Amino acid sequence: MTENEKFIYESIFNQIRMGFLSLDEIQENIMEEIEDNEFADEISEEWAFDKIREEYQKLLAESKQWKSPTDTERLINAFDELCDENIIALHNAGYTTTDGEYEVVEVERDLQENEVESDGYCFYHEQDLARAIDTENPGLYIAFQKVDNSDDAVTIEIGKRVAEVLINNDFKIIWNGSAKAKIEIPGFRWQKIFDEDARDLQDYSEVVDRMIQ
Repeated sequence: MTENEKFIYESIFNQIRMGFLSLDEIQENIMEEIEDNEFADEISEEWAFDKIREEYQKLLAESKQWKSPTDTERLINAFDELCDENIIALHNAGYTTTDGEYEVVEVERDLQENEVESDGYCFYHEQDLARAIDTENPGLYIAFQKVDNSDDAVTIEIGKRVAEVLINNDFKIIWNGSAKAKIEIPGFRWQKIFDEDARDLQDYSEVVDRMIQ
C-alpha cells in the first residue's frame, strides 16, 4: 500500500471496528475523505469499497468468537450505572477531550431544563476508542470532571465514584487518584459490530431520559 492508501485504510479499519456506522455511512465517509485529501487520482472507489467489505467480513468472523460479556458490554453496563447514580456517562463523545467536554455541557443543559443537575460526568472520545481497537496495545482512557467545577477535591470524588463502578464491573484500572489524570482501563478491547436494530450509544437524549427518571 502507498502512504495515502495506508491513511485511508486506517480510517476504514477504525470506522468498521468502532461499530457506530452502517457500511453505507462508512462508504460515504471514506469517499469524502478521499476527495477532501485529493487522493482520487490514486485511490479508486472500487479499492476503497473492497477494503470496507474485507474488513467488515473479518470483524464478522471474529465476532463469532467473542465471549459475552465483552469489555464493551461491561462498559455499557458501567456507564448505565453511572447515569443511574447521577453522573453523565457518554460513549464516543467527539474526537478529542475538548469535544467531549462540549458534548457534556449540552447534556447538562438538557438536564437542567428538566430541573436536574448532575453530580459530575465521564466519557471517552474517538481518539481514546482508536486505542481500544488497537490489537497490539489496547486500553481505554476515561475522562471525568463536573461541569463548571474548579475544585480538585470535587473532581477527585467523581473520579473515585467512576473508578468504583468500573471496578465493580470487573475492570482493572490504573489511576493515581489525582484530579489531573484520566482513569485508564489497561488491556480494554473494544468489541462491537454495527447493528441497525441495536441501541445507539451516541444518542445522548437516552442519557438525559435515564437521568431525569
